[in-house]
Amino acid sequence: MKCWLLAFLLLLIIPTEAGFGVGGGVGVNVGPVGGGGGGGSVWIGGGINGQNPPSGSSSSDLSRAYTALQAWKSAISDDPTKVLDTWVGPDVCSYKGVFCADSEDGQTIVAGIDLNHANLKGTLVKELSFLTEMSLIHLNSNRFSGLIPDTFRDLNSLQELDLSNNQFSGPFPTTTLYIPDLIYLDLRFNNFTGSIPDELFHKNLDAIFLNNNQFEGELPQSLGNAQASVINLANNKFSGNFPSNFGFMGTKLKEILFLNNQLTGCIPEGVGLFSEIQVFDVSFNSLMGHLPDTISCLQEIEVLNLAHNKLSGVLPDLECGV
Repeated sequence: MKCWLLAFLLLLIIPTEAGFGVGGGVGVNVGPVGGGGGGGSVWIGGGINGQNPPSGSSSSDLSRAYTALQAWKSAISDDPTKVLDTWVGPDVCSYKGVFCADSEDGQTIVAGIDLNHANLKGTLVKELSFLTEMSLIHLNSNRFSGLIPDTFRDLNSLQELDLSNNQFSGPFPTTTLYIPDLIYLDLRFNNFTGSIPDELFHKNLDAIFLNNNQFEGELPQSLGNAQASVINLANNKFSGNFPSNFGFMGTKLKEILFLNNQLTGCIPEGVGLFSEIQVFDVSFNSLMGHLPDTISCLQEIEVLNLAHNKLSGVLPDLECGV
């Protein structure tokens, strides 16, 4: 995934002598210059120049981090890549998959956790909410299961939450809606069920990935209020019509995918208002009616997939007058 926002954030909190590398995919690797690597790596180059945690209030913050990470370690039952072998002792900044940084007031904090592709099996624990200065959690491609702790709402600095490709279940984790600074939410390839809340599309999220779950029900009317640049709802069981205000979403929308659901009704004329959209995929649904002429207004479109529906008419080749 695109991680430009993370890079900007880390420029604000990482010491000038530290470097960062943003790899492909959703994985982000941060560490000393010459460390790290491409996306999807487990090693983040834990530790700041090999120093032990400082004393004072920073030591107190890292002590709470130690408590949180040791509680989480106890809830992990399988670690085939031996990542957690490094999670020993109070110097959490030396733990694999954990990276620290200096905050604006000069205190050492745990700034993020990246355990992408570690293949860990276990659950998340409520003590992770102790890491209130953390800006990202990347846990894609593991075997975490169960529910997302309600205490995640206390992660006041969290901006990126990637729980994709795990075995989480239950209803949509509404606790994520109360994380005040969250802008990237990735829950795809899990076993979440039920409907998605209206409040989701009222949040200031830039990326929403819910594809490849078992979500169902009608699309919330609030979808038209979304300010995200990317929304992926593919491969679920959503049904019913598009919301009446669909097409009046923010102009920053670049990609929206509904493929392989059970949507019915027509494609709204308002789709032509997506002036910046590059990917629009509604294939493998039960949409019907004539193609809206406004599709010709999609000047930036790169992928337009309407296949496997019950649509009629021809793809318009008109000069857009909107």
